[in-house]
Amino acid sequence: MVEHKPMASFLGHLSLIVGVVIVAFPVWIALVIATHDNHSFMSGVTPLWFGKEGLKVFVTLFNGSASTGGVSVAHMLYNSALMALGITVGKISISILSAYAVVFFRFPGRMIAFWVIFMTLMLPVEVRIMPTFQVIADLHMLNTYQGLIIPMIASATATFLFRQFFLTIPNELIEAARIDGAGPLKFFWDILLPLSRTNIAALFVITFIYGWNQYLWPLMITTDAKYTTIVVAIKHLLAVPEGEVMWNQVMATTILAMLPPVIVIIVMQRFFVKGLVESEK
Repeated sequence: MVEHKPMASFLGHLSLIVGVVIVAFPVWIALVIATHDNHSFMSGVTPLWFGKEGLKVFVTLFNGSASTGGVSVAHMLYNSALMALGITVGKISISILSAYAVVFFRFPGRMIAFWVIFMTLMLPVEVRIMPTFQVIADLHMLNTYQGLIIPMIASATATFLFRQFFLTIPNELIEAARIDGAGPLKFFWDILLPLSRTNIAALFVITFIYGWNQYLWPLMITTDAKYTTIVVAIKHLLAVPEGEVMWNQVMATTILAMLPPVIVIIVMQRFFVKGLVESEK
């Protein structure tokens, strides 16, 4: 029986409230600044309440402004969503298939193949980015959605996680599937995929946020404004060689860039938590 201690409960709730305030305060400031004209922020006094501009800056961004090269924020959100979903689906598909091959098939060099995949974790992105850029350039995939997505879909981490989960599948289940006449594809589709849904959900959230927040790779391979992602757009809004930075547009774009990952986390929260705390983990 858990003893109820009012002071401990009070301190716990107080800590949570303070944590929420610390995390939410910068977001509140960004939202407030987005409702002011740019001169209000440039005066040196940070406003703490909404301004008279209201949602005008959001309307301007969705219609396309000079600061964003005439490309609307809606199109940039589309680019980011397409890239993030492409990376997510690609990572999960390749990782689950490679883990399935390593665990359930017996072929020469399978463990060597797994450890080669696993050792790629030791290579930071900065080491691989120039060779990858050269390959994409040689394949004429600069300024394309394929160039944004394909180089980012391999994942040693996801392969390792699926492999560890597949190793927990009891041999009795595998033998029962064989007795029932289930071939490799049927076993994978009807048994492994349903059992892996919480793992897939957890990895979906992680990889979607990873893909959405990509900055360096889209910045390198896209020079055409119509392929600009929302995260790169924030950098373009800040890179003003002459004149003043439109901080209200920067903050409004930042708020819009935060919304899709937050929505994904809220929608997938139950599956995400379950996938991380299952006993098999």
